[in-house]
Amino acid sequence: MNKSSKSKDEKRLTLQLIVAVSMAIFGCVLIIVAFAVPPTGEIHPSVLAAFGEILTFAGAVLGIDYNYKFKTHSKDENDQ
Repeated sequence: MNKSSKSKDEKRLTLQLIVAVSMAIFGCVLIIVAFAVPPTGEIHPSVLAAFGEILTFAGAVLGIDYNYKFKTHSKDENDQ
């Protein structure tokens, strides 16, 4: 692997980590909001809860994928 592809992979992994963490945090915030907000708006709390659960799950999946790729990437660097 050359140096430019390493930095490209590192940038992609960093972006994936940022997206995974932000999705997980935003999903958790929506879950909390779904319990705290009375049904005065047009969006039902069950919709907020479902969307929050979906984002939390997606963030967790991206985080697991990031962890696997990071370990594989680190192992490749140590082998060289």
